[in-house]
Amino acid sequence: MLLRLRGRRWKPAALIPTFAALVALATGASVALADGGTGGRSVGSRASAPVSAATAGIAPAMDCADVASLDLASAVPGVPFAIGSATELAAGSNTLGDWAACLVKGVIAPQIHFEMRLPRTGWQADYLQLGCGGLCGNVSTSSAPASSGCAPLTTGAFAVASSDEGHSLGGGLFSTDPTLRADFGYKSDHQLAQAAKKIIEKYYGQPARHAYFDGCSQGGHQGLTEAQRYPEDFDGIIAGAPANNFTALNTFSHAWTAQSVFLNGGPATLTTADLQPLHAAVLKGCGATDGIIADPLSCTWDPAGIRCEAGRTSTPEAFCLTADQVTTVRRIYAGPTDKHGSLLYPGYQLRGSELNWAQVIVPSTPTGPTGDINFVKDTIRYQVFDSPQPHLTYKDVKFTEAYYERIVGRNEGVYDATDPDLRAFEAAGGKLILWHGLGDQHIPAVGTMAYYKAVQKVMGGQKATEDFARLFLLPGVAHCGGGQGPDSFDALTALTDWVTEGRAPGSLLTKSVDSGGHTTATRPVFPFPYVAVNTTGGPADEAGSYTPVRSTAQARLTLDWLGSFRSGYETVGNWVDGRWVVTRGRS
Repeated sequence: MLLRLRGRRWKPAALIPTFAALVALATGASVALADGGTGGRSVGSRASAPVSAATAGIAPAMDCADVASLDLASAVPGVPFAIGSATELAAGSNTLGDWAACLVKGVIAPQIHFEMRLPRTGWQADYLQLGCGGLCGNVSTSSAPASSGCAPLTTGAFAVASSDEGHSLGGGLFSTDPTLRADFGYKSDHQLAQAAKKIIEKYYGQPARHAYFDGCSQGGHQGLTEAQRYPEDFDGIIAGAPANNFTALNTFSHAWTAQSVFLNGGPATLTTADLQPLHAAVLKGCGATDGIIADPLSCTWDPAGIRCEAGRTSTPEAFCLTADQVTTVRRIYAGPTDKHGSLLYPGYQLRGSELNWAQVIVPSTPTGPTGDINFVKDTIRYQVFDSPQPHLTYKDVKFTEAYYERIVGRNEGVYDATDPDLRAFEAAGGKLILWHGLGDQHIPAVGTMAYYKAVQKVMGGQKATEDFARLFLLPGVAHCGGGQGPDSFDALTALTDWVTEGRAPGSLLTKSVDSGGHTTATRPVFPFPYVAVNTTGGPADEAGSYTPVRSTAQARLTLDWLGSFRSGYETVGNWVDGRWVVTRGRS
């Protein structure tokens, strides 16, 4: 019997070990066949091989050194690429796990630099592509963001690749070139997937059986771009804290917080010294008893409740906010709005995220820099206008409908991945795990909730969407990790089980891990719109104390914003007479 998946030819089913079996092999655990939580569904699980079939893996068909001499310039139509080097990487030098690799480096025309780690032992015919962060500009295959505890990754089950998205550092300067702009915006990951799969096929003498993507921040943006534009590239995608509404995020969201902190262009109204007492007041106001707000969207605490009384100043013993500080905090919670109250970005900072604002939203000194100021600078100077505008700063951003159309209208087809129509991805058998920290200081989690609700609307509701795409929200967790909540988890095993076994993840187990590698707290997270609530009265740091409770605030979330999640990318843009012209062809 032969099995086919999306055009790929499979080995006989009896010889293919399941991913769950690989986990059991590496950990000594038994393989559970039932759905692991609420809302899971078993759909056509394939026959499992004996665990012993997975031990050796698929051996390379050629020496690592010979990979460098492969001439693959025309191997993938439309994707010219070359391999620059192929060297052996010892198991002890591999940060992904204890497996020796063939470290391959190459370039896709014109200048998308990529790197691959090809297991020399233990490969199970799986391919994992990794995203990057910020504006990218460097290549790293040293870690996968949502794979903590994924045993097969540590034993060489995956061939791994990543790229720099077509440029090297330099902030947003690359966007002054139309080719590099498109490579960053949407092309590079598709081209890498094609090139990497060809190299894998040559090295092992057979193609990868499954392809997965894992990324956070810009990496999450990359993952959603793939699902929307190139739905057959990956069988499963993990998109964490996605910067998919890239243009509005890096222009309006970041400029709004900067202008809110530096009111009227003056010194900062808040500094990092204010964040701890402010956070304590928020926890109290939102009724959080364990230091984490489980459902911050439902909390409407008003900072005016701790406004300093007339003639009184704040002290460490009796913290209070000045009138300007109340204005600042209210604006941060409200998000970027025009004079009519309409959002210019579909999100805002949630209550409980305050400690994570340090250095990103709030400076350490009244005249110090912030991350938001720098993000806006690169975007508004080099990425959103027809030509470079090196004099612009966050102070020049205007929160009007006209300015919104001027900025977003010409760029959304290049930079943004906001199409909620994932029917092609679903039809191809794709599975999507979205996740976001509710304490994210860079990319407000509300934006991801809003996108997911748009997907639900297009795909026919919650149940139909959950058949192939689920969103998990992590209380207290900052941008791509850190913060106050448990932030270590393994979505990669959940994804591969979903793809290969048909078991949708009913929950993810998150952990807090100290510097010594010891787990200090565990908490489950459930698919949107359910939150983990301690209904048992058990210890707050034990996952067994929690059960899923439907969040009314999440389920009923609606936003009044100037944009929309629309379908149908058609064209992008070109330089015409020295100007970047975008044809907007959205259906």
